[in-house]
Parts: sequence; structure tokens; C-alpha cells
Amino acid sequence: MCKIVHGGNNGSFNGPIFHEFKKQASFFLKEKIKTTRLVLTDVTPAQLLTEEATNGNPEEPDADNLNTILTAAFEVDDYYRIVEILHKRLVRFVLGNWRASYKALIVLEHLLTHGPKRVADEFQCDVDVIREMESFQYIDDKGYNWGLSVRKKSERVLNLLEKGPFLKQERDKARKVTRGIQGSDNFCLETSSSEQEILQECNTNFKKQASFFIKETIKTARLALTDVTPAQLYVTL
Repeated sequence: MCKIVHGGNNGSFNGPIFHEFKKQASFFLKEKIKTTRLVLTDVTPAQLLTEEATNGNPEEPDADNLNTILTAAFEVDDYYRIVEILHKRLVRFVLGNWRASYKALIVLEHLLTHGPKRVADEFQCDVDVIREMESFQYIDDKGYNWGLSVRKKSERVLNLLEKGPFLKQERDKARKVTRGIQGSDNFCLETSSSEQEILQECNTNFKKQASFFIKETIKTARLALTDVTPAQLYVTL
């Protein structure tokens, strides 16, 4: 007779394999939800990416995601979708969900220094809420002072929103840094006086990223909405 051995402590499913399975299942479920929204609603990839970049999870948005959002912000439709999400994250600073507002500041800072010039005008209505974040206090269980990080970021964004010499200086600095990067496929900043020219320079890389995203979306949609198996999908593609 076969003996069934349960993982984890006291016969419960608490082992590392089970936790890894839960993590993968959660990721797969989130991917299915994203795909369903892309297929059945008018949501755009940039909109989804902005939502993810400013959620309440501990992970901060990485450089690739920031630059994908940046490139999309030069398109009129995606620009309004992106700023609407940021406005929602900044509409009020809730202590129980402070990470969402903090991560919105990270995205906003990137757009202010690298993106369309109108961003500085767009977020004047959020100045009071951002100013509230300057007094935030919080140290986590590991001793990291998140309050200091939030205060520094909010102070910097407020200085940028003043639309004075500091904003111009930071945008010029970003442009010079980009000009010094040769052959980079992941960083598209302002390299000319025309935003249309900026968009054209970013367009090639954006198309590559969009093509990959569409292919992955199609694969996930087939898995979610048909009876195709991962093995069949691999063979057909």
C-alpha cells in the first residue's frame, strides 16, 4: 500500500513546494484577468502597466516598465489613461495603502523629468496631497525607514512641479545622460526640441515591446478561452 506523505509541518500543506505553487497559481490568475480585460474591454497595455507599477505591492516599478510607460505617454490616448491612474493614486494619501501613492510619485517623477512637458501642468491639482506625504513616518520590521524615502520623493516631485529652474535643469540632465548612452534599447528620453521627434526615436523599441506583448497576450488568451494545452501551444508556435 502506498503511504501518502504530506508536505509542511503537522501534515499540512505548508512546505516550500506548496508556497511556490500558490505563487505560480496567483500569477497565472492575474495574467488571465489582464488578458480578459485586454480582450473584452478597451483597456490598453500601457494602462495595465501603469496600474501594476502603482499598486500596493512592495516591488517598486523597474526601469523597463517606467520607460514603456514613458513612451506610451507621448501618445494622446495613453497619456490621458496614464495620468488618470496617477491622479487616482494621488487623490488622497491613505496610510493603509501608502505604497500606491509612493509608487505613483516614482512614475510621476520619471514623466516630469523625461516625458511630455505638459505633465507639470497636469499635476498641479495634486500638490496638496503630495505635500501631506512630506510628513509621513514609517519604519518596517527590518528597520528600513520608508518614511524617509517617501518624504524625499515627495519633496523632489514638489520641487519639479514648481516648473522653475530645477525642472529645466533635471530635464536637461536627463537628456545629457541619454545622449551618453550608446545603443541602448531600453531608454528613450528627450533628445530634441520636438516631442514628435522624441516619439519617433522611441517608436522602434516600443513596436518591439508591443509585438512581444501582443504575442504573449494571444498565447495567454488561447490558454484561458480555449481547450488548448501548454504543450499544444508550444508546438503550434
